[in-house]
Amino acid sequence: METLIPKLLPKKTNFFRSRKTRKFPLLPFKAKWQQNFNQQQAMETLITESTTKTQNPNLLSLLVDSFTTYKCDPTPSAYSFIIRNLTQNSQFDQIPLVLNRLEKVEKFEIPERFFINLIKIYVDDLNQIENAIDLFYRIPNFRCVPTVYSLNALLSVLCKSKQGLSMVNQVLLRSTELMSIRLEESSFCILITALCRIKKFGYAIELLHMMLSEYGYEPDYEIYSKIFMEICERGDVDEVMGFLEEFRKVGFVLNGENYSDLIRVLVKSGKGKEGLDMLYQMKSDGMKPDVVCYTRVLEGVISIKDFEKSEELFDEMLLLGVEPNVYTYNVYINGLCKQNKIEEGFKMVEYMEELDCKPDVVTYNTLLGAVCKYEEVKRGKEVLRMMGMKGVAGNVHTYRILIDGLIAKGELVEACELFEEMFVKDFVPRSSTLDTMIAGMCERGLVGEALQVLNKIVERNVAPGEKTWKVLLFESKLDFNDATRMSFEQLVLNHQVGV
Repeated sequence: METLIPKLLPKKTNFFRSRKTRKFPLLPFKAKWQQNFNQQQAMETLITESTTKTQNPNLLSLLVDSFTTYKCDPTPSAYSFIIRNLTQNSQFDQIPLVLNRLEKVEKFEIPERFFINLIKIYVDDLNQIENAIDLFYRIPNFRCVPTVYSLNALLSVLCKSKQGLSMVNQVLLRSTELMSIRLEESSFCILITALCRIKKFGYAIELLHMMLSEYGYEPDYEIYSKIFMEICERGDVDEVMGFLEEFRKVGFVLNGENYSDLIRVLVKSGKGKEGLDMLYQMKSDGMKPDVVCYTRVLEGVISIKDFEKSEELFDEMLLLGVEPNVYTYNVYINGLCKQNKIEEGFKMVEYMEELDCKPDVVTYNTLLGAVCKYEEVKRGKEVLRMMGMKGVAGNVHTYRILIDGLIAKGELVEACELFEEMFVKDFVPRSSTLDTMIAGMCERGLVGEALQVLNKIVERNVAPGEKTWKVLLFESKLDFNDATRMSFEQLVLNHQVGV
């Protein structure tokens, strides 16, 4: 037994044997750590050198020198750094050199994000669409597999311009057939948005159908809503209603913004009744119409002279707590004026002021037009003074309304006075108003005064209508005295008026 004991004892280990005899002479994590440390040092050197060197240094040379000094390979982040700096310093001529080294010298895989950023730089900063497309095709040369992300980046920038849009079809064919990139829903969304922007709604709807029939994608609500909004913006009521039917067939329900756009199109097309029906449908779908929807429908029913329904709508707004704004009040006051309920219109203005909803120039112009049409023009001048007291400046329509009213009542002298005010404020009267006023003045023997008005008009490069010249030259039965004739001839001579 004693002879066996030494054999069972373990052999004495030599802890001082050479590293060369170890199975792992250098641990892998230590080599990786050292490489990362060196690359970090090289990157810090590159950043420092790029900021301290003279203006517009050669960043590619700095990159190579920095990493060579620390005996390590450049990193993708280092190349991204110099591309970013070249862009900020407008050193775009160095970008091809950087790409050439990346393609021919470096061996590491380049992340796709690098090319996505560079594609945007080529188009947004340089307007070099061809170079952006060429870079996209070259992505595989840089040891990177292009995906739908880089394709979408290219499509997004191409769809911003007419030139880019003309190249989209070629890019799509090559990317799908030669580069094996499959279009995704996001790609269709980019293309459909672009088609809608250039008003190619038919093509947009074709792509919508292609998503489902050829690619098996089910277009989501956002895509349908985008097309619908753009069609509404165009304003063709037949197109809108046609796509609305398709919208509903796939089971989608309009949102509040869609309903608002639809109501606007219907009202502008003179379909106030249909606009009212959409308001009811909107409430039936569980949505509360806002003040914009109510105002548009109110305008629609007033346009078809359904004043009873307009009163119901206005009361409904107040009952539901939808606070009218100045546009709502203007529409409602216009409805009152169309019914010759002018006093109620003025009371509504007082009601607006009590609710801190300040009437604007449209409010007063609406009342002014009704006063000049149904009542004495003198009250119209009172409205003009009221506007001044309330701090509401009249616009060109204010003066046109009042001048037309004065001319219609035969008060030509006062109309001329308002013309003077218009000229002071650089407002231009309508040619038809000028013709009517000058003809009326000539018929009353006020030829000299008519020529004074005409002279002021021509001095402001406003062309009178043909009727004015016919009245003054051919159709007037008045005898020009010598002074008046000389004044007219001088007017023609000075302003080279063709008569």
